[in-house]
Amino acid sequence: MHGEQHYLVGLDLTGRRVVVVGGGTVAQRRLPRLVAAGARVEVISPEVTPAVQGIVEGGEATWHAREYTDGDLDGAWYVLACTSSPEVNARVTSDAEERRVFCVRADVAVKGTAVTPAVGAHDGLLLGVLAGGQHRRSASVRDGLLSALRDGSIADHHDQPAGVALVGGGPGDPDLITVRGRRLLARADVVVADRLGPRELLDELPPHVEVVDAAKIPYGRAATQDFINTTLVENAKAGKFVVRLKGGDPYVFGRGFEELIACAEAGVPVTVVPGVTSAFGVPALADVPVTHRGVAHEVVVVSGHVAPDDPRSLVDWSALARLSGTVVILMGVERAAAFADALMAGRPGDTPVSVIQEGTTRTQKVVRSTLDSLAADIAEHGIRPPAIIVVGPVAGLAKELPFRS
Repeated sequence: MHGEQHYLVGLDLTGRRVVVVGGGTVAQRRLPRLVAAGARVEVISPEVTPAVQGIVEGGEATWHAREYTDGDLDGAWYVLACTSSPEVNARVTSDAEERRVFCVRADVAVKGTAVTPAVGAHDGLLLGVLAGGQHRRSASVRDGLLSALRDGSIADHHDQPAGVALVGGGPGDPDLITVRGRRLLARADVVVADRLGPRELLDELPPHVEVVDAAKIPYGRAATQDFINTTLVENAKAGKFVVRLKGGDPYVFGRGFEELIACAEAGVPVTVVPGVTSAFGVPALADVPVTHRGVAHEVVVVSGHVAPDDPRSLVDWSALARLSGTVVILMGVERAAAFADALMAGRPGDTPVSVIQEGTTRTQKVVRSTLDSLAADIAEHGIRPPAIIVVGPVAGLAKELPFRS
């Protein structure tokens, strides 16, 4: 094999003995995939990394805490020699060759009888790339292939069954959608998009995809939701795969569960793909951690679409005012003064507040304020929706950062 082309093959290791000699970082990288393949993995090494120990303690592999010795490869189907000693690795490789067991030698790949490819998984596909020992090349080609499959630029003719996917698009930046969300979007026949969904992702869709813009449906709020539910159900029943692309996370004030119910009642299968909620993602990119050790032990996310004194409000504002941690208010810009007053019933007026408009996008705007001057600062800076209000000591941590705030 030395210098020759390798022969790429998929091994069924389910229930079969695989011996890993060495418990360092190489073993740590290889073990999860061997375990996931169902192999009966035995690690032989005097010491192991904490991550390897975690795999062992979880019952996924066996660890023999000693040096490698004769007979350790008896009954093995596959062997990895990945100790820090070239002499031990050479001995393991030689013993494996005698037993006609394929062996990967981590330190000098060409001296083994097998090599580990750069591997990636995509929706039931397992990709393996070999580049004759040029690890960076194989890894970069694998990453390129995975990326192209995920964004749809390489066609994967895997039939997507009809149904609906409720996909959280994240807080605005198109790069913050999940890998799974992006993959399903690339398979869609119909996309029903929110005003706050990452719009740039729609530009990448193939021309045959029908895009329904939920923001342009000219009805009141409830009627619009009815129309959306009907659109999802009717398209799915017509044999199409429908992606409902929402901003943030579908279940964080995104009415996603209403859509799930509508589909369930119509017998339409639904896949739910969580998203990075703007409640946490937007503050993070404005240097506001919603929790911080020794500062906040709770975070409450509140919908600001009705005022504290509105009879429809389900929020106990007096309880929130008594808490010392973080309150994140979504959809609260227009009623910010009322929320500040409600919170000042139990919190000091100088409690820090950060307001982030159009967070994670290139037009992001951040205003640092306090409860007692929040309304005035919002007016002075011309803050408008969509914006997120974060109240609590964590909102003042950014001023401690050099060169950032």
